[in-house]
Amino acid sequence: MSDEVNPFESLQEQIDDAAAYLEYPTDVLERLKHPERVLETNLSVELDDGSIEVFPAFRSQFNGDRGPYKGGIRYHPQVSRDEVKALSGWMVYKCAAVGIPYGGGKGGIRLDPRRYSAAELERITRSFAKELRPFIGVDKDIPAPDVNTGQREMNWIKDTYETLENTTEPGVITGKAPESGGSAGRVEATGRSVMLTTREAFDYLDRDIENATVAVQGYGNAGSVAAKLIDDLGAKIVAASDSSGAIYNPDGFDARAAKDHKRETGSLAGFEGATDQGSNEELLTMDVDLLVPAALENAIDGDIARNVEADIIVEAANGPLTPRADDVLTDRDVAVFPDILANAGGVTVSYFEWVQNRQRFYWSEERVNDELETIITNAFENLVATYERTDAPSFRTAMYVVAIERVVNAAEEGGIWP
Repeated sequence: MSDEVNPFESLQEQIDDAAAYLEYPTDVLERLKHPERVLETNLSVELDDGSIEVFPAFRSQFNGDRGPYKGGIRYHPQVSRDEVKALSGWMVYKCAAVGIPYGGGKGGIRLDPRRYSAAELERITRSFAKELRPFIGVDKDIPAPDVNTGQREMNWIKDTYETLENTTEPGVITGKAPESGGSAGRVEATGRSVMLTTREAFDYLDRDIENATVAVQGYGNAGSVAAKLIDDLGAKIVAASDSSGAIYNPDGFDARAAKDHKRETGSLAGFEGATDQGSNEELLTMDVDLLVPAALENAIDGDIARNVEADIIVEAANGPLTPRADDVLTDRDVAVFPDILANAGGVTVSYFEWVQNRQRFYWSEERVNDELETIITNAFENLVATYERTDAPSFRTAMYVVAIERVVNAAEEGGIWP
């Protein structure tokens, strides 16, 4: 995995690639390559032993032309200013790609959550929520879960905001537990959109999903849910990996049982349905029909891309390919279906949650899944229509053409405030 590629520069390069197929002035496009504002703060938090530790934290609000800023909060040792800027930009174009009325935001705290108790994590989260309070709101910026965060952390942020504002406003954040105003179907939403994109991709490329071999890099929520739902389509999950390494079974293994094993033991290592085999990077170059990168950004660089043997890649992670990897895979005719479509299920169902919170009327899981399927399949149709119309070199570039057009149109309709 490349440690040198700046994800923010990757985002800007992707926008530049799409610009070649758009007839907008340079200044219009330049505005869409930079965040509107970035909050950078240091959280001083008392730990269980009475010591004080300082945690760098960030929130980037990239573009609000199409609606309130929207995006997750991650806890990870590699969180940085440029990372959240990139992620918030990808959120802008992800929301535009699937046509939901949001801009893009992203945040994070630089820490390894495994090193801290639940009580410490609650204090860290509430400290960050206090700092975010002036900048977030149901019509301003709506955070959500991301890497190493989930319902628990979102509930803490909601409670902190509501307590300080002396109000009840569940729509200030999404990804909450159902009892706190969360939506049915939210936990599986990202993995479900990966499955839907996979299904549509195989159909569009006239490939049979039945018995197709699949490798999933990263077996957290998105990767494991995508694996089980793609398995349900009739494909064979033959390899998966997490931070402990990769597992492999050429005949396929039970994706749900693998997730249960990881939940019980903390890793995929030792799963009885497959053998331990190699590393994350080795999994990326296995000879499979479909590769699903579902870990962090920059997982596949140019060197790895030259050895990728999958025919189709569906991105469950944000920015898992470097620009150089994109170029290599395009030259090799590997079909890459981009993150701003494939993993958009999370933000789409977050949008449904926000709508339900505002109406105080909640949907069934069946309705959530049906509405999500409609949005993802419609977005896929727009993608392939644009790909064919523009003769773009890749599905990623075509999807950015769709998204950028929508953001620019919204900006032009609103005008520039003097």
